[in-house]
Amino acid sequence: MKMQINIKGMLTWLMAAGVLLASCKKGLDYENTNSIVPDNVWKDPVMIKAFLNDIYGGQMPGWPFNGNATDEGISVAKSLGNYQRGIISVDATTSALNYTFIDRVNYFLDEMEVLPAGVLTEGEKNQHIGEAKFWRAWTYWGMVNNVGGVPIILHKQNAKDVQGLFKPRNKTSECIDQIIKDLDSAILLLPGVYGNTAIDYGRITKVAAMAMKGRVLLSYASPLFNPANNQTRWQAAYDACKAAVDFGISQGHTLHPDFRKIWYQERNKEVIMVNQFYHPGHAVNFNVIRPEPLTKDASNANQPILSLLLSFPKRDGSALEFDKDQLNDPAYNAQFLNDFYTNRDDRFYSTVFFGGSPYPTPDEVSPVYIKGNSFWNVWKWDAANSKYENLLSTIHSSMPGNAGITGFFQRKGLDTTLVAALSNQGQTDWIEMRFAELLMNYGEAANELGKTNEALQVLKDIRHRAGISAGVDGNYGITATSTADLRESYIKERQVEFAFENKRFGDLRRWKRYDILNNQGARHGLYITIKDGEALPLPTDNIMTASVRSKFSARYIDNLDGDETFKFNFDLNHWFYAIPPNQISQSKNILEQNNEWGGSFDPLQ
Repeated sequence: MKMQINIKGMLTWLMAAGVLLASCKKGLDYENTNSIVPDNVWKDPVMIKAFLNDIYGGQMPGWPFNGNATDEGISVAKSLGNYQRGIISVDATTSALNYTFIDRVNYFLDEMEVLPAGVLTEGEKNQHIGEAKFWRAWTYWGMVNNVGGVPIILHKQNAKDVQGLFKPRNKTSECIDQIIKDLDSAILLLPGVYGNTAIDYGRITKVAAMAMKGRVLLSYASPLFNPANNQTRWQAAYDACKAAVDFGISQGHTLHPDFRKIWYQERNKEVIMVNQFYHPGHAVNFNVIRPEPLTKDASNANQPILSLLLSFPKRDGSALEFDKDQLNDPAYNAQFLNDFYTNRDDRFYSTVFFGGSPYPTPDEVSPVYIKGNSFWNVWKWDAANSKYENLLSTIHSSMPGNAGITGFFQRKGLDTTLVAALSNQGQTDWIEMRFAELLMNYGEAANELGKTNEALQVLKDIRHRAGISAGVDGNYGITATSTADLRESYIKERQVEFAFENKRFGDLRRWKRYDILNNQGARHGLYITIKDGEALPLPTDNIMTASVRSKFSARYIDNLDGDETFKFNFDLNHWFYAIPPNQISQSKNILEQNNEWGGSFDPLQ
């Protein structure tokens, strides 16, 4: 059974902050123990934990479904954001400073300092302090990663001291020091594994705190914060990331042997930090990534585009070669389709659903779609009207709904036990950190220090788990040997390993590699298209069958948005976001704007 950490939302905070008062009549000379008295919160271990659980509930990430922000996916035509298109301004390209949970953590920690003896055991108190410091570090990092240095506030503020509420921005380096200080404290205070996992599974562990420290220092060493490539920062990142890997192993963490099952075997050894979803109470709605009509109220988000589809290696570890100019050669096209469908590593089939195969849920749209049959979201060229026509409603006899724009859909993490009407009852956990990230962070840092063998070994371990063959040289298709080439290998491997896991955008930004997206121009697609004169496949056919696949050819779609103004055109001179001008004015101009946006604050100091 899953534990609900985010108990009752704001109620806990209101009780603790003193907004809900005792409902005693004036003059009654007794303590009403049936009412909620703010001071009593800190006399009750259950209430103390509930207060902390509210911080978990407000800060723990969930399923993002944001592939549309990069070259992972598309939702609908013309959905590419202004930032991605290079349309930026100091008023719109902003990241607001939000101290809601900083305030709550500070309140919690200040109360822990004066907690009456005996309310909590020393172990419980230390654990809760460690958890709170993790979340303070987490929250500060979320802001610092976006804008650079922010005001450091570590204690409750006096609301009556209005002038004292306005604090200037600390240097980025000072913020990083404080974040690491909080994480080091959390590492000292938290257990590697909780003794009562039935109750405490999902709480932050020492391993998660060490992993977060590695994540922060890796980013701080990356080009976004470290354009001079200061090797001292890479050494700090390496030390933290390696320590997280080593301690994680000592606590039983490892790569799950089956990539797909990472999301379907709960509480497996790869999970480091997790948001547990369950119904009733805390379900996730997967309707947004399901295709129509096998969904309800929303659909078609994160449809994989060509960049992601081509990123997965072949089973020998080599890249899937694609030359759009050779697609008119029938032999080339047939070989490409054969490799595309049948010769990919395991991660492709676990991440992407493709038309012409059975959709992995128990849905039926009788009589036109029967569970176990293939869901034929493929295309036909309509020469008379010079356009592509989706064949979903043709093969499946007037099947209703919007067929989408690519013919491919997100498979990773989908709760495959639910029919469309129940898609809002998803119970697949969101894994914010898994052991693969710890390994990849460590390997990336190792590479930047010239520790080539360590960096290569991580890539080999990741690829081995993905079902890629070692080859006669034992390199799993990896040909890189130099630091620069291995850096490119890590960029590509992270795109594949962490597809749809909310890492692609952040990775490209910290590497200052928006050029990878800009060089693609428009969002491209791959239409699996029935050949002229071929009979349509039957619902019982499967595109994994060679004779069925031979009815189709691959067609390159240059611009899925259908508008030449919708293309990747990231501005390469603005890497940190602006602080909203209204927050600067509200601070009586004590907050400084970033220098990239006409201000005086340097986020690199």
